[in-house]
Amino acid sequence: MEAFPVGDELGSTPEPTILQPAGTAPAPAYPALESQQGEHLRVGEDVQFSEEVEDRGLLESSTRLKPHEAQNYRKKAVWVSWASIVVTLALAVAAFTVSVMRYSASSFGFAFDATLDVLSSVIVLWRYSNAAAVHSAHREYIACVILGVIFLLSSLCIVIKAIHDLATRLLPEVDDFLYSVSILSGILCTTLAVIKFMLGKVLTSRALLTDGFNSLVGGIMGFSILLSAEVFKHNASVWYLDGSIGVLIGLTIFAYGAKLLMDMVPRIRQTRHYEMFE
Repeated sequence: MEAFPVGDELGSTPEPTILQPAGTAPAPAYPALESQQGEHLRVGEDVQFSEEVEDRGLLESSTRLKPHEAQNYRKKAVWVSWASIVVTLALAVAAFTVSVMRYSASSFGFAFDATLDVLSSVIVLWRYSNAAAVHSAHREYIACVILGVIFLLSSLCIVIKAIHDLATRLLPEVDDFLYSVSILSGILCTTLAVIKFMLGKVLTSRALLTDGFNSLVGGIMGFSILLSAEVFKHNASVWYLDGSIGVLIGLTIFAYGAKLLMDMVPRIRQTRHYEMFE
């Protein structure tokens, strides 16, 4: 009998097949890509949800905070606003005095910013004076628009005064009184800014965050007075530093105010039907 070649008839031995266990899905070919897509999808859903909440005339804080928590933070915002009014009003008077006596453009800029801080704190105080309107988007946007207008007007005054001092080559005088005011204003305004930023983040309040930004600018200006005075004391040829800082800060406030108005004016129109919260 003639033997048949097994290898030729049946061919080569087939490779073993790995079977996926029942009830399990195959592993994705690109797990990192799918993870990024899922993350982007979640972010998009959060943004859409936030916009839907604001379209109903409420801030995002209405979905994050319980009623008693919201009222607790509202009271803290009111107390911080009162403290800011008292502190910055005293600093404004002291800074105006330094500006007149020492011919300091930075002192004038800080005094103007401190006055702006008083006004912005008054607006925030109005914003949270009504307990029923703690989540009102319409009231929030009105406060932001008023803040934006004040920012634009005050920034123009600061820039004009600083440019005038640069053009006339006014030289600042340096003494212990100037140092005391600048250090005190820098520390107090920076502390107020941190507290306002924390409350603004919890309450999702652009008005509180704007007030905090203004306090932060005040703190920077306070330290800038000290910096420019110290530099001028050791090198009188750098007399223009004081005025240059005033121009820079004025332009920064102007840019923030313009951006605030561009963001908030359209939103007031969208939420004008929700004035019942006031």
